[in-house]
Amino acid sequence: MINIEEYLNNFFRGTKNPSLKAMQYFMDYFNNFEKEMKFIHIAGTNGKGSCTEIISNILVQQGYKVGKFLSPHLITYNERISINGKEITNKEMSDIIEELQPLIEKYNETEKINITLFELETIMGLLHFYRNNVDFVVLETGLGGLYDCTNIITNPLVSVITSIGYDHMHILGNTLPEIAHQKAGIIKNNSQTVIFEQEPDVNSVFINECNKKNNNLHIVKHSDISNYSFDENYQYFDYKDIHNICLNLKGKVQINNACICIEAIKALNDYGYNISVSSILSGLKTVIHKGRMEKLNNHPTIIFDGAHNEPAVQNLLDMVNMYYPNKKRVYIISILARKDYTNMLKILSQDKNAIFIMTSGNSDKFTDNTELYKCMKQYTNVSNIQMDNLETAVQSAVNGKNDCVYFIIGSFYTYQTVEKIINQNS
Repeated sequence: MINIEEYLNNFFRGTKNPSLKAMQYFMDYFNNFEKEMKFIHIAGTNGKGSCTEIISNILVQQGYKVGKFLSPHLITYNERISINGKEITNKEMSDIIEELQPLIEKYNETEKINITLFELETIMGLLHFYRNNVDFVVLETGLGGLYDCTNIITNPLVSVITSIGYDHMHILGNTLPEIAHQKAGIIKNNSQTVIFEQEPDVNSVFINECNKKNNNLHIVKHSDISNYSFDENYQYFDYKDIHNICLNLKGKVQINNACICIEAIKALNDYGYNISVSSILSGLKTVIHKGRMEKLNNHPTIIFDGAHNEPAVQNLLDMVNMYYPNKKRVYIISILARKDYTNMLKILSQDKNAIFIMTSGNSDKFTDNTELYKCMKQYTNVSNIQMDNLETAVQSAVNGKNDCVYFIIGSFYTYQTVEKIINQNS
């Protein structure tokens, strides 16, 4: 059996020139099997993962067999490909890789740009779902939409587009409408699309695209949400005619995501699937989304959140103010070098009394902690800023005081390191 991690680590992890050529190569070889499948396709700057988890869980609660494709993984590659919560096994993944190897080698010999890791993961996921005869695939884009590998599908039942914000601007564009245009690439002819209302110039991108493609657009509005409250465990609200909703995700932005998902389920019902309100309510109450405001330790409280762009950091700060307004707060920060850490830190500095510990992450792909320190000095008191390596900072949190809450933020790619340290001390 192939050493999966070793094999996959040889593939380019980034994004190459915008093209679906490699994905079309695979699909042509396998006779375009994806045309026989039922997809809910999800794009957006933030909230994609939450919506992928929510919609998948609702459909599973209804009794469907659901393939779920998401990224990034937190610990193993297997997390990206699952059916009804059961991850693809090493044996299943190894068998598919062995099957694809000669195709990959042939493509790489004739083309200037090799197959990327995400292209390989996407075709593996689609093949796994097809051969296991799933009822639906909930398919999360990797980056953008228009030229994302997942956009090889041509006939989604519903396209879901979450919030639009500034991220991956070197690829997607410098303005929100430009970024929205890339996300709108998943909108297809004669289908349905769900968005949450945003700035008028962003909304207009989706409205125009849906009009061009005879696509039925559902816009979720703030005014559709009422009777909001929250406690330490759940958030509660009504959405249109569905009452007493209980959501097992933290932060008001997750209310928006939940409503997008409810509307997507209603769109599926337009096709005759009859997914019940009880399945919707159960799916929202039991959904789990690891790495997002996830409590990894109780005494002291240690929270992991992969917030890695401006909107996500602002959402994090809003949640901190909601749930921990009277606690001492420490942020352990690691940010990938390709990210806009300047504005992320500027937002974080609004928490005036917090301590900020800058780390260099767990690989050379992260911004050096000295750079983060210099940047943060512009925005907050130097006495509030420290530098450390990630492992020592997390260990210090584990040994920290119970009157303090520790937030480990900035990237999903530190999750495995953080979880390992905490588990060793539990």
